[in-house]
Formats: sequence, C-alpha cells, structure tokens
Amino acid sequence: MQTNLSKSFSQNAAAEVVEGILRKCVHCGFCNATCPTYQLLGDELDGPRGRIYQMKQFFEGAPANADMLRHLDRCLTCRSCETTCPSGVNYSRLLEIGREAIEQELPRPVIERVKRKGITWFLNSGWIFDVALASARLFSWVLPNSLRESIPARQKPIAVARNQQQRRVLMLSGCVQPSLAPNTNAAAARLLDSFGISAIEVQARHCCGAVGLHTSQIEQGRNQARRLIDLWWPQVEAGVEAIVFTASGCGVTLRDYAALFAQDSEYAAKAKTIAGLTKDLSELVQAELENYPIKIEQPRRVAFHTPCTLQHGLGLNGTVEGLLAKVGYQLCQVADAHLCCGSAGTYSLLQPKISARLRKDKQTALMVDEPEVIATANIGCQIHIANGITVPVVHWIELLNDALEA
Repeated sequence: MQTNLSKSFSQNAAAEVVEGILRKCVHCGFCNATCPTYQLLGDELDGPRGRIYQMKQFFEGAPANADMLRHLDRCLTCRSCETTCPSGVNYSRLLEIGREAIEQELPRPVIERVKRKGITWFLNSGWIFDVALASARLFSWVLPNSLRESIPARQKPIAVARNQQQRRVLMLSGCVQPSLAPNTNAAAARLLDSFGISAIEVQARHCCGAVGLHTSQIEQGRNQARRLIDLWWPQVEAGVEAIVFTASGCGVTLRDYAALFAQDSEYAAKAKTIAGLTKDLSELVQAELENYPIKIEQPRRVAFHTPCTLQHGLGLNGTVEGLLAKVGYQLCQVADAHLCCGSAGTYSLLQPKISARLRKDKQTALMVDEPEVIATANIGCQIHIANGITVPVVHWIELLNDALEA
C-alpha cells in the first residue's frame, strides 16, 4: 500500500512505525473472514481492512471524526486478523497508535471520559470492588436476571502451597481475579509446588496496566506498569527464573512492555527484561509435566475456550488442550474456536450489545458437543462466558489441580 503521511503526522514519533505497517497491507480482505465484528455487523468499516483504511486517511491528513472513532472502538483487539494476515500486518499496534492520535485531535465527550475513568478506578479499587461484589452476592435476589447471572459465585477455597522451594517464579495476581476467582492462582501455586517451584505474589493485587490501556488512558496504564515493574524488580535481581501469569489478557500486556516503554530511558531496559521473563502458565506446566505424570481418575468432558489473547496474542493455540488431554480429560469439539467471546478486557462494559451477541454465539459453539465443564485461560472470558449458562466455567489450572488431588 502506498502512503503519503501528512506533514503534521510525519513529525510524530510513531510515523515510521505506522508507515511500515501500512505498506505491508495489500488490502486482500482475508482479515475480514476471521474478524468477529465484521462477521456480526457486515460493515466493511467494522472490519480490519476498513479500519486500516480509515486510519490511513487520518494519517494522511483527513480530519478526525466521531464515526471514525466509533468504528475503531468497536474493534475487540482480538488479533484474529493478525493470525490470518498473509502479509504479517501488525494491526493491533497500528490501532493503538491510530486511536491515541485521533483522540488527541478529537477528544471524547466528557461523559465518555468520565465513564472510562470510572471503569478503571472501580476495577482497580481493591476493597471497594470487594465490598461491591459481596453486596451484589448478598442482595442478588433483588437484581434483574441479566445482572444476577453475571455475578460469579463465591469459590470454596482450596489448599494453599506454603513450601519454600529452591526454584522460584513471580506470579501476577491481577486486579480483579483475586476477588472473582481466587482459586486460579491458588491452584497454580499448588501445582507448581508439586514440581518443586515456589510461586511468589508480590502484594496480593496489582493491575498490569491493561485496563488503562484498554480505556484510552495510556499514561495511566503506563504508570501502573511502572509500579508493577518497581515491585517486581528486587525479585528479578534476586534471580527468579520466570514471571508467570494465569490470565492470558494480562500476559499479552506484559509481553508488550518492551514496546510500551521503548522511548522511556528510565524503564526501557527493565521493561525489556520483564517482557523476556514472562511465561504463560501453560508454557511452564508443559515443560514440567513431562517429568511429573498426573492422571485424572474420573475424567470429565471438557470444552476449552481458547482466549484470543492466548491463541492470537501469545501464539499458544493448542497448548492447554494438549495438557488437558495428557492428564486424561476428554476434549469436546468447539465450533468457530478462533472467534472472540466478546469479553475483550473492558469491551463488554463499553460495547455491551455487541459483546452480548458474541457471548451468545460463543456459548452455543462451546455447547455443541455437550461438555460437562467449560475451561478457559483468562478471567474476563471466564466470567463473561459463565453469564447465563448452566455448565460450570473454570480456569483450566483448576482441572489440573483436580487431577493432582486425585
């Protein structure tokens, strides 16, 4: 694709990156075939090719407008288009730059900015989030069905690993997972302990910055990432062998730290080190399970939902399925497994109608083979898919912990 960046944007620090990405795109349209919003809405402007064209117009001097931002906001950033693209277009990076630049020229209405700040504040509020969740559970009987079904049940605590192993890894707690699904990290720590690895959580709750980045509060997201890097750095210097995450959405953000801080002289080197140490839990378990056989005695039928961040963002499609099969679970067929469930970080809060339609399609796809349990690898997907479905939805590490218990 030929480009002719405007004089004003050509001075932008990201101009060279934008030009390189745009020139890779050949407008073949393969991306639209795997784009959830294009498949759902049928509008060229709500597919990757159309969004790239809109951003190209802006970068070449067209004024920003509300319609342009509306179509960009409808993108789930699932990166399915990147997996499909034969030219290797880094669409998600282009979207990140484009959305930020457009918002600088055309700030969002005050009510939109307040809403986004409110979402970020609430999800990172700690005890306030906990009180709100406890209250919702206590008074769920007075809530509308649609809201009541979205509240996850309180988990029965599982045994906590307390051994001090010689091998150590850092484990990200996240901002809402400790409240919504505390057994995820507890099960991960227990399984890693059986491998002779201690999982260290530095301060029980901390956001990786993804929430701010998802809600166009880029600097706020960077500040959260800086605080996390500072908290982790003493353990990194002490020689932890890896940084493990149990939410693949957080993992994609951690892997992007090097790019996020590339222009930050104070944090660039540290961010690159952190990004290099990160591993999805499945990568670590896969390596260790070879020498520590586990077998479930009464295997259940499992439908695994591979989050977009796991299959497209991290490139680990099939890894968890292999682990579940290895310990004896029966894997069910899942239709259109490449499509997003509609959770997508804060997308379900900012685009509820589209998100709900995608969730319904995903629930139908997961139930095709009549599973006894649905598993996934991301807290957002887990809570989202569980909304209004009778089959239990769990993190896959809980199923491996069940096998370990057996």
